[in-house]
Parts: sequence; C-alpha cells; structure tokens
Amino acid sequence: MNPIQALLAAMVALSAVYASLWGRAVMAARRLTGRGDDPSTDARMPTAFQIGLGAVTNFLDSLGIGSFATTTSVFRFKKMVPDRIIPGTLNVGHTVPTAVEALVYMSIIPVDVLTLVSMIAASMAGAWLGAGVVAHWSRRKVQIGMGLALLAAATLMLLSQYHWLPGGGVELGVRGTKLAIALGGNFALGALMTLGIGLYAPCMILVSLLGMNPKAAFPIMMGSCAFLMPVGSLRFIRERSYSLRVALGLTLGGIPGVLLAAYIVKELPLYWVTWLVIVVVVYTAVSMLLSARTGDAAAPAAAPAEA
Repeated sequence: MNPIQALLAAMVALSAVYASLWGRAVMAARRLTGRGDDPSTDARMPTAFQIGLGAVTNFLDSLGIGSFATTTSVFRFKKMVPDRIIPGTLNVGHTVPTAVEALVYMSIIPVDVLTLVSMIAASMAGAWLGAGVVAHWSRRKVQIGMGLALLAAATLMLLSQYHWLPGGGVELGVRGTKLAIALGGNFALGALMTLGIGLYAPCMILVSLLGMNPKAAFPIMMGSCAFLMPVGSLRFIRERSYSLRVALGLTLGGIPGVLLAAYIVKELPLYWVTWLVIVVVVYTAVSMLLSARTGDAAAPAAAPAEA
C-alpha cells in the first residue's frame, strides 16, 4: 500500500467513525419524546428542499464554487437555521459529502506526501480548537464572524473571476521555512473553517504563494477538509450546536450531488453562476452584519422551513 492509499484508507476509517458516532446521536435524539425547541434533537426526516439544497451546494462544490457560502445564503433567506448554529450545521451536514469528494479526486493528482500529510494534520488541529470556541459563541459573535467570513469568500471569488490570484510554481511540495508557513496557514484555515469560511480558495492561494503547483492544492485542500470536518463536526455535535434535521438533509442530498458532478457532468461553464453567487453572498454578509449591529436579528425559527 503506497502512502496515498494509506491516507485514503485512514480517511475512510475516520469517516466511518464519524458516521457511527453521529448515528448514535441521531438515535438518541429519536428516542426523546417530541421535537421540542432544540434543533440539535430534531431528528425528523429532512424535507425535500433540505435534501435538494445539499445536492445543489455539493454539486457546485465539486465543480469549484464551494458549498459553505452558498448554503449559508439559503439558510438566511429561508430562515432554516438560527444564526448561532449555522457554523455547526454547515460542518456536520457537509462532512460526509466532502469525504466522498476527496475519495474521488485525491488519488488522481500527484503531491509530495510529507507536505500533504503534515498540512492535513495542521488543519485537523485547527478545526478541533476552532469548533470548541465557535460552539460557545453568542448569536451576535457568530453573525459578525460569519458576515466577515462571507465577505472574504466573495472577495476570493471576485479575484478568481478576474484571474488576480497568484499563479504558483511547479513544485509538488515544500520543506523548511516554507513548510512551517504552510503548516501555520493550514492550522488557521482549519480553525476558520469551523466558523464557515470555506478552505478551498484560501488554501489554493497559500499553496500558490509558497511556489507550489496550484494543482497540488486539490489533494491538500480536499484531504484537509475530509479529515478536519469530522474532527470539528463531532465537537459541534457534542455541544449540540447545530440543526440535526437540516444537517441530515445536506448529507443525504450532498452525496449524490458530488457523484453527479464527478462522474457525469465533470465540468461546466460557471462564469455567470459564480457572479450570481458573489452577489447573493455579499447580500447575505451585509444582512448578517446589520443584524449584529442593530441587535434586531430574527428570532430563531421554531422549526426549519418546510419545502
């Protein structure tokens, strides 16, 4: 077994452990009498809209648009999830589809093994720390953090549209000081991902700035997400800082969405779709920041919006 195969096997094992532990949490929630007012114990079957949202956002994620910013925009527009638990719902709901995505793409793009493994480990450490902090944040702190995160995501998409991101070099890995910078950067990105900042675009920039081949970013960023998301998500689940029903919908729809993009569609002209996403994400970011500023954020919905 070569190192990449061993890494993929470890990712499958971690994903299986995550699915098992989340499954126990779901079963425990189902045993509770009534749904109550706690989204983390609402174990009803997701609506068709929630499943469809998982399919569309993970389909776009596989094609390079990203899933966190688009999902957050729909959450806010439909009032599906209280603002305070959006980060946890994003991470828990998108974890399994991201692992499927990584399995599909990681084995076909070459990268230096030491760089890959160490950056993945750094992102996992950051996610564990970040989830523990964000899970206890107030609604206002989450609104401010996610508003700024969404503006950062929109800026990165805008830079990508105009091809203003760094071009990178030809190396497939780094050593010494550059490796230390890579580890520190991915640690920070892992922590920020628990707040709802997608890792893909910032990781691509980090890799390119270090002089690596931008293609090497794909196994790094996909592998980082596939390993860090179960780590962070289990902490959100333990702290009951997420919407169980909505997260189930994202997962159930996300897996076929990834497979459709990877094996059937493979590539789409996404120029105008990206512009639409930028507009929607900026609107969502501004609305979150205004809600945090005025203290007039909508009260948490009693139940996720029905389709």
